[in-house]
Amino acid sequence: MADPVPAVRTRTPTAEPAELLVDGRRLRLTGLDEVLYPAAGFTKGQALDYYARVAPALLPHLAGRPMTLKRYPHGVRGPHFYDKHCRGAPPWVELAPVWSERRGEEITFCRLEDRASLLWSVDQGNLEMHPLLSVAPDYDTPTALVFDLDPGAPAGLLEAAGVALLLREMLRGVGLESWAKSSGSAGVQVYAPLNSPVGFAETKAFARSVAEVLERRLPERVVARTDKRVRGGRVLVDWGQNDRHKSTVAAYSLRAKRPFPTVSAPLSWGELAAARDESALLLGPEQVLRRLEADGDPFAPVLSRAQRLPGG
Repeated sequence: MADPVPAVRTRTPTAEPAELLVDGRRLRLTGLDEVLYPAAGFTKGQALDYYARVAPALLPHLAGRPMTLKRYPHGVRGPHFYDKHCRGAPPWVELAPVWSERRGEEITFCRLEDRASLLWSVDQGNLEMHPLLSVAPDYDTPTALVFDLDPGAPAGLLEAAGVALLLREMLRGVGLESWAKSSGSAGVQVYAPLNSPVGFAETKAFARSVAEVLERRLPERVVARTDKRVRGGRVLVDWGQNDRHKSTVAAYSLRAKRPFPTVSAPLSWGELAAARDESALLLGPEQVLRRLEADGDPFAPVLSRAQRLPGG
């Protein structure tokens, strides 16, 4: 996979702003030497470098989608906030106006459709990419059924991987193929693409039913309720992400959950089954780039596989 924007690569970061021309758009990138992940000395310049290089794989998973920007102005140890309003963006950044019944107002999200827009957002502190589950202009139709498998200590990533394998077989039993990725932290996320018309009410109800069936079958391993008091040692099968206004971290996004950089990385079912140590499932930026170079994007079928909910 060729490096799309060589000029962004900053192996020796500089405090001076960088003026770059990216796909015909002029960017002014600042604070390239600021350390964002203290345990690794990983800088803003290196975060920009990663996103410039991973853009060919990442951007298809963002295309057309309203984006919640999760901004870390001073790195992963500083405060962060979720930004749903695309204020202050350059005029060439695409917008996604979405009506919110909950708020009684229109929210104008950013859409990150190209490398320049992506890098502009990272320069604004957007370390994590959080797209909605719908694509413009049809914001009422999800393109995937999503399960976020979130372990409660002492359960961890390996326990989440085990539940992901069980979930895969359960979905296969009703005719749905699925793909997995790490959350980039302690969990695993499972996506079943739905490239046929269906509403969020249907996907949310179906996901809840699946989670509750798993909890009934495996009460010692699985919980379907978000109450933290009942999650100790079990894996929450979070069905609530299947919502019109909720965003889920994208494949190939950096995560800011740890003091060193990790990625929400696609994982094969074989990797999940074979893992004996969490490090096998928790990948960093360079590992992910090497995988893409060798194998391309294994998560691409989530964008193209045509299947529907049972009975749909």
